[in-house]
Amino acid sequence: MAEKKENRYVTLLLTLVLSMAVGAVFMMIVGYHPLEAYIQLFKGAFVGKVNLGTTLQKFVPILLTGVGFSIAAKVGCFNAGIEGELYLGAIAAAWAGHYLHGIPAPLHLIICFMTAAAAGALWAAIPAILKVRWKVNEICVCILATYVAKYLTSWLCNGPMSAKTGIPQTLSVSEGVMLAKIMRPSQANTGLFVALLLVAGAIWLIYRSTLGYKFTTVGLNIHHAEYMGINARRTVIQGMMLSGAFGGIAGAIESLGVYGYFLDNFSLNIANDGMLSSMIVWNDICLVPIMSFFVAALKAGALSMERFAGVPRSIVDTITAVFIIFATMETLFTFHKKKKAVKSGAGDQKNADKGGERK
Repeated sequence: MAEKKENRYVTLLLTLVLSMAVGAVFMMIVGYHPLEAYIQLFKGAFVGKVNLGTTLQKFVPILLTGVGFSIAAKVGCFNAGIEGELYLGAIAAAWAGHYLHGIPAPLHLIICFMTAAAAGALWAAIPAILKVRWKVNEICVCILATYVAKYLTSWLCNGPMSAKTGIPQTLSVSEGVMLAKIMRPSQANTGLFVALLLVAGAIWLIYRSTLGYKFTTVGLNIHHAEYMGINARRTVIQGMMLSGAFGGIAGAIESLGVYGYFLDNFSLNIANDGMLSSMIVWNDICLVPIMSFFVAALKAGALSMERFAGVPRSIVDTITAVFIIFATMETLFTFHKKKKAVKSGAGDQKNADKGGERK
């Protein structure tokens, strides 16, 4: 198992290098200087408080939605609706942050996060229940439910919860529940530490707890899990609800830490980036933070690359697409190893045949 994990880290690194190399070749073909472009990409993502803070701010929701998606994958579900859970969690946190009063600030903040997590978890429970009860494909339900979630939140922030400022947003949350900024003047906030703590908890749960063992067993073979006495239906629902809770908390951090209110259509495919980050690393929770940070850096540095090197941001999308293609080619960096194994097997067979002849 340890060797397999190490091989995955090596494969991820080689895939990253190869995709960047292909991106460089593509830039040269269309007439751009790849070295200058990558230097500006690096500067735009890491040099200066604003740039590094922007990367960290983008990293948090991608990380949480990526980990949430990987948790659902552990129980054999494809949570394609985590974007909807992100929206519902964001507006639930904005509602709790504004309309609840007379509560001490620390407790109020906890309630906001719990409300967001509950909203995301309950929304994710719908496709899970339909899947285990009536065998409905959860991908279709999740995709359709995401549209419902987006339109519902849009109606709420333009209607009953509208701030009536001419901008489609809700009323601002109380000052006491706003997450503190950590790298001003960027939007990076203490939600980063909340996210890291939650991810550490998720890793412990999956790899060290009984519930995590049930998740993995059900995801690998649901019939075997039932034979062992595991309630597979309940476990699938629990996994999806935990996945939705992560999406809801990601939305809460956006509302409480970045905006201070719910902004209509605030997400530019944040959850989709999280899903991609998870799928690229084979839904391995330990690798999701690495991939999420890489994607966040690409997103944050793209503007600088376009502004100072003249390279359009679509190049970043091209690099990401190439990365995904290479990452899904699981045998790309294992061919040599397999070839050795085949030769070794052939050699052993030859020796066995010789031994038989001698007898």
